[in-house]
Amino acid sequence: MNDKMIRYILGWILTVEAGLLLLSCLVAVIYRERAGFSLLGTALLCAVIGGCLTIKKPEDNGIYSKEGFVIVALSWIVMSCLGAIPFVLGGAIPSYVDALFETVSGFSTTGASILSDVESLPKSLLFWRSFTHWIGGMGVLVFVMAVIPLSGGTSIFLMRAESPGPSVEKLVPGAKKTAFILYAMYIAITLVEMVVLLIGRMPVFDSIVLTLGTAGTGGFGIRNDSLGSYTDFQQIVVTVFMILFGVNFNAYYLLYRRKWKEALRSVEVRTYFLIILTAVILIAVNARGFFDSAFEAVKHSAFQVASVITTTGYSTVDFDLWPAFSKTILVVLMFVGACAGSTGGGMKVSRFILLFKSMGKELDYVIHPRNIRKVAMDGKSVEHAVMRSVNVYLVAYGLVFVVSLLLISLENLDMTTNFTAVSATLNNIGPGLSLVGPTGNFAMFSPFSKLVLIFDMLAGRLELFPMLILLSRNTWRRR
Repeated sequence: MNDKMIRYILGWILTVEAGLLLLSCLVAVIYRERAGFSLLGTALLCAVIGGCLTIKKPEDNGIYSKEGFVIVALSWIVMSCLGAIPFVLGGAIPSYVDALFETVSGFSTTGASILSDVESLPKSLLFWRSFTHWIGGMGVLVFVMAVIPLSGGTSIFLMRAESPGPSVEKLVPGAKKTAFILYAMYIAITLVEMVVLLIGRMPVFDSIVLTLGTAGTGGFGIRNDSLGSYTDFQQIVVTVFMILFGVNFNAYYLLYRRKWKEALRSVEVRTYFLIILTAVILIAVNARGFFDSAFEAVKHSAFQVASVITTTGYSTVDFDLWPAFSKTILVVLMFVGACAGSTGGGMKVSRFILLFKSMGKELDYVIHPRNIRKVAMDGKSVEHAVMRSVNVYLVAYGLVFVVSLLLISLENLDMTTNFTAVSATLNNIGPGLSLVGPTGNFAMFSPFSKLVLIFDMLAGRLELFPMLILLSRNTWRRR
């Protein structure tokens, strides 16, 4: 274990976080808010700790698979622990566990909240709260790799440990250049949405923070009704961009390189759009009695389907009041999630495609034992290592889900609340059903249950393995 390199990168993470906190301080200056002092104090603390850890770069800068997973898990934990401090110092969230829940929910792009009145928060803290979505959307380590002086080809292990999906490949030779390209596309699409919302006459502050939440597929609203009180045009714009941010960014890179056929040939992207279209039609028909017109039914159905499958978590209506069939579709979409290589959470469309293909292969083998059939995707054979990781992920996912559900069930809340609370946090959705529905929050849970759900949010965003490896004794055993 390269302990010195782990500390060095953690130092850079905190240094970067200090700089990001200063942007929120700027918002406090603009709106003349005292909360800026809590943000500034936390930024200085991050800068001091980060500076101490990065004074000297280790001679051995090798990062391999184990170090990659440990660095990613510790980076998100440390960053969240310090990022929660402004809420406590500013008095917005007196309980540190609650503040940590809110911050982890932000960085993990979950959007689950313990706040019942978000409109009472200072704008600078609202900005930091939504900014954590944007930071965590593409990945903190991906950002750090793009801007800090890390060298060596082994940095791809950081990207693979943090990026969502069953497999991660470099877009171009060099992980650093790949990270730069990913963030360039991320920033470009973010700016486009922000401009379109401004054209749609959304207030400047609202357009900025809601765009940050959409881009990171996070879902922290700045109004108590989430996006329910915004105009039809503004809701439609957010719907479109939620869907766009749920697409694999490799497809955008191929479009940028004018490789149209390769981009449009992606089975995952086509399946993703087909799932969305099918779900919208089914819900719009099933829940049509809850709306005044067909347009309203389609608009709200499309918004909630986009919000849930991309794991953004915004809402325009209380979908907990919809028929059971419509709510069941939304719960299923919670598990499906967006595309691999996007900012969305969930189990990912590509994993489900591979699992169905693997099931088809096994059924074919039972019928025709002598046939040799390989699982293929986009015209390429899927490596055995990828299929193995998908199967192991499914087992680990089920284990974490069941254990988490059992632990929070000790509070004797209703089954729907418990089940969808774990579903919403482990899949990084945000709202669930019943007490944690669009009009509810997670404040009723005990500190212990909140810590369980905090673990779920981090595990879900980091694809389980970094958090599980962090808990393994073999990880820390000296050889």
